Amino acid sequence: MKLAIPATHLFPLQSKPVRFALNAIILALWCWLFRAVFPYLSTIFTRQEFRTNQVILLGVLALIVIQWRKGDFRPRLDASPQLNLPALGMILGGSIAFLLSERFLEINTLSASMFGLASYGLLGLWMQPQRWRQDMPAALLLIGALPFGEHLETFVGYPLRILTAAIVRDGLSLLGVHSLGIDTILVFESGISQVDIPCSGIKSLWTGSLFLLAATWIERRSINWRWVMAAITFFILLLAANLGRVAVLILVGQVAGWRMAAEMLHVPLGVIGFGSACFAALGLLRWSSPAREVDAPHEQDPPRPQARFSPTLARPAWLAPVLAALILTLAFFYAPRPQTASAQGASSWQFPEELQTESWPLSPREYGWLTSTGASSAQRWTFHWRDLSGSMLFVSSSTWRGHHKPERCFQVYGLEVENSYSHVISPDFTVRLVLLGQDHQRNLLSAAYWLQSAQLRGTDDYAARMWADLSPDRQTWVMVTVLFDGDVDPRATQALDLYQALSQVVQDNLGKK
Repeated sequence: MKLAIPATHLFPLQSKPVRFALNAIILALWCWLFRAVFPYLSTIFTRQEFRTNQVILLGVLALIVIQWRKGDFRPRLDASPQLNLPALGMILGGSIAFLLSERFLEINTLSASMFGLASYGLLGLWMQPQRWRQDMPAALLLIGALPFGEHLETFVGYPLRILTAAIVRDGLSLLGVHSLGIDTILVFESGISQVDIPCSGIKSLWTGSLFLLAATWIERRSINWRWVMAAITFFILLLAANLGRVAVLILVGQVAGWRMAAEMLHVPLGVIGFGSACFAALGLLRWSSPAREVDAPHEQDPPRPQARFSPTLARPAWLAPVLAALILTLAFFYAPRPQTASAQGASSWQFPEELQTESWPLSPREYGWLTSTGASSAQRWTFHWRDLSGSMLFVSSSTWRGHHKPERCFQVYGLEVENSYSHVISPDFTVRLVLLGQDHQRNLLSAAYWLQSAQLRGTDDYAARMWADLSPDRQTWVMVTVLFDGDVDPRATQALDLYQALSQVVQDNLGKK
């Protein structure tokens, strides 16, 4: 007579309590591996300057909840992980890319993106393979809520604005308007709408990407080569809409001289162009592939308690402990990028006699905010230079994360950026000029800033600052910000002489280190 022995007695790893414990261990080790990401995420989704990202995140979460309530997404922690090779590849690839990003690049948004992709790969070990593939756009939407627009603006925003202005200039030349140059177009269009926000079309590309992913998920379309072609066409339409917007603004405001009409047309043109491109993208998306069949059961169907975990993929008992060991091994390889040793505290700055300065100490809160991300020192003075007066701030750092865009600081203090553009003083010295307003009063104050190293005399290009950090031998950079008292011409001769004098002061100081 044979006795029936439960399989869980023969294979204890398959018992429900053991499976639950192993899954909990995997989750804990996963959080430990990506522990460096959580402070950054808490900053992004709590601080005021990232309100746009927070609104997008709430919208994406609401959409995900609505869509998943219609489906059959209920992963259980008491189930064994399944041998889903694409998901395992995403886990391993995302984790390794995260470790490399932390060790060599120190770009938080990239690290957080790798965390999101790898985490979705981990979730795929407890989801039906078809459902996991179908819901990939949802994971990309969550990742897209990160502030990619800022980084894209840093690297390609200004070159794209230059290209747009050049195309508009050439197009107007064909129409017989030959008096407009690139600088004229940039300055005028920047006065209508803030520079580097909608002017380059970068934010439109970012928002459009989120729309395309959301539409792909809601419409249940497959991501294939036809989808890629539809996406490329959509991005071209967005850029063309922005190009047309700039051309109309220049024709109405600069050529015809109707500046008020151009200001009134700015927002409607942007909305119409973006909406039209999205409408066209929806049609392209429906053309790209037929809608997928949803594998969720209908209410009239009989209950299928085992359907959620149908044995379409193997669930070997060894996978959970091996996965835990793999994550633990990866966690031990985590090593943040070493910080370059730099002199802490205030630097000694020797100003020329013509420049009269008086120390204006930063408050503990201001100093803590400036140095919280890697700046080694931050000093502020009031100054008098010939007929000019104002304040200036020097921030020294050996990491690009220690330098913030001054436009954000101005906005924190209640100022509005009315205009911002580059000004070339010499082939190796470019500054960023900013015009500021307050309470709808335009051009109340003027400012200028640049970044400087021992090798580079001055640049307003943040991309150059970031790329310099890829060198194993990182050097100290100084950001110089000058805020004038009142509305002065930041391109006047005495202002340019001030920039040159301050640049020489920084150059001499960096040469001593």
